[in-house]
Amino acid sequence: MLFAPLSVNRLYPLSFINVFRRKISSLVSAAALALTLFPARADVTFVNLYSFTNGPDGSIPQAGLSRGSSNDCFYGVSSEGGINSQNPNGGGVVFRINGEGALTPLYSFTNGLDGSNPFGEIVLGADGSFYGTTEDGLVDMSGSVEIFPGTIFKITPNGVLNVLYSFTNGGGAFPVAPLFQASDGCIYGTTAGFLSGAGTVFKITTNAAFTLLYTFTNGVDGSSPKGALAQGTDGNLYGAASSGGTNGFGSVFRITTNGVLTPLYSFINGIDGSDPYAGLTLGSDGNFYGTTLGDGKTNHGSIFKISPNGAMSVLYSFTNGMDGNAPYAGLVQGTDGNFYGATSQGGIGSGGVLFETTAKGVLTVLYSFTNGIDGSGPNILVQGTGGNFYGTTSFGGMANAGTIFRVK
Repeated sequence: MLFAPLSVNRLYPLSFINVFRRKISSLVSAAALALTLFPARADVTFVNLYSFTNGPDGSIPQAGLSRGSSNDCFYGVSSEGGINSQNPNGGGVVFRINGEGALTPLYSFTNGLDGSNPFGEIVLGADGSFYGTTEDGLVDMSGSVEIFPGTIFKITPNGVLNVLYSFTNGGGAFPVAPLFQASDGCIYGTTAGFLSGAGTVFKITTNAAFTLLYTFTNGVDGSSPKGALAQGTDGNLYGAASSGGTNGFGSVFRITTNGVLTPLYSFINGIDGSDPYAGLTLGSDGNFYGTTLGDGKTNHGSIFKISPNGAMSVLYSFTNGMDGNAPYAGLVQGTDGNFYGATSQGGIGSGGVLFETTAKGVLTVLYSFTNGIDGSGPNILVQGTGGNFYGTTSFGGMANAGTIFRVK
């Protein structure tokens, strides 16, 4: 069976791209009010490390960075750009960058058997290689119909890539979430689509043995998981589905490594939020922390905490002021115990913000993107040495192709 390319799984659809490019004037009054509510930390230093050129280095990075085995050496992917691709926008790139901004392209996807358009972060495995997915796969001669909707790949730090699995819609379709290596050594992940359109959970060994664990029904279990899984202290995996659930606004679930899934919570689009796009983060207290894109209070997104038993607490609701709007990215817990994240929109410059929040939901804005050379649409952060955080933006920069930055 042939599959047409699916554009709705893009992390930032066209409507959001247009929002990123809107003028700042509409937010000036809201930002002025928010200045008194969300004071930025005075000790924060923001550094632009790199602007993508839409050449061999790639463009439009929709994923964050991953730390390598050495200090402040990071690896990432761009969803477009590169060389040797049948795709006019490029098939995407795997790259390496050091803490000072020296970037090296490692691999350009060809839109062939290796796939194209990687969206989720690549993850460092215990064997020293990185594992990732492409959302799209081989297309037919016309370039308009996909023969398989996505791949799982393994790549060495020097750029030697091997395809471990090609999706045929039998194990799911369009994997946009980052992978996760559990304590058993297996790699676990999700797909956003399937024959039913509801998505799947899968595992694959480092030797490419693939197992389909669960197929979502778009019922109480949820639908279309787009964030990474996280392993709890009980050894089970926890995740979020961006839609479905009892009320149709997304769900949180627990799944064993053998594929037994238990729904834990269904969002109601109230103050709790809706559309949990990103994955969950295990906190040092054993609870999980996450974000939603919308909520019934402000419709600008929320931060929540949920226990392994499904007890939900809303920590913060975004206002679309200086604090931002639409947190596509998930959270990361810093060495100080606080959580760090980003919103894709809002802030003084309408390009999104970086924020810090305590486990009780006290939020501090760290930086507001200007939608200019510093970029716009920031993705998930990663912490390096010395307390620095590193990240990417999907747009803006010198060529409006995205950026890489450091913030402390």
